[in-house]
Amino acid sequence: MKTLQNKTALVTGGSRGMGSAIAKRLAAQGASVVLTYVNAEDKARAVVADITNAGGKAIAVKADSAKPEEVTAAVNKTVEGFGGIDILVNNAGIAIAKPLEEYTLQDYDDTMNINVRAIFVAVQAAIKHMKEGGRIINIGSNLGDAAVSAGLTLYTASKSTLQGLTRGMARDLGSRKITVNLVQPGPIDTDMNPA
Repeated sequence: MKTLQNKTALVTGGSRGMGSAIAKRLAAQGASVVLTYVNAEDKARAVVADITNAGGKAIAVKADSAKPEEVTAAVNKTVEGFGGIDILVNNAGIAIAKPLEEYTLQDYDDTMNINVRAIFVAVQAAIKHMKEGGRIINIGSNLGDAAVSAGLTLYTASKSTLQGLTRGMARDLGSRKITVNLVQPGPIDTDMNPA
């Protein structure tokens, strides 16, 4: 039985890696899926084709998570395309690895804007349309709990910040019967973190 029949999901960063796998899994469970991408339009189209060829419904939307207006537009296109939003998976993220003294303020802004601010923006936009039973899943990292190697200070800081943001959101939205969870995977073999 398809447990997500008649549900709509938005997966940010859904064209590759974990986002692609999440989008395909949601579709396999019956959800209509919108996935965002920044540069990998060919990969996004391939994910959509995989989903539709398997009998699911999916569309890809170009949306840069560094730009709040594009994040909001992706939520709005989800609602327009499928009549609502039941599931939001905040998966898009970046990791800039370098020695602490080599980071720039632009590196800081890019990391925090994509890994934290974009989630805040997406959730604010989505909850305007989300009904009881809605689900928000933020993809963090085990690095939110421990700095396991040098060179990942900003990524670690962003994923730690995401923990607090998620806890606050869960408290704010619990009374509306919207669940907010944080998933903190360890190393996953993707093009962002190969082998």
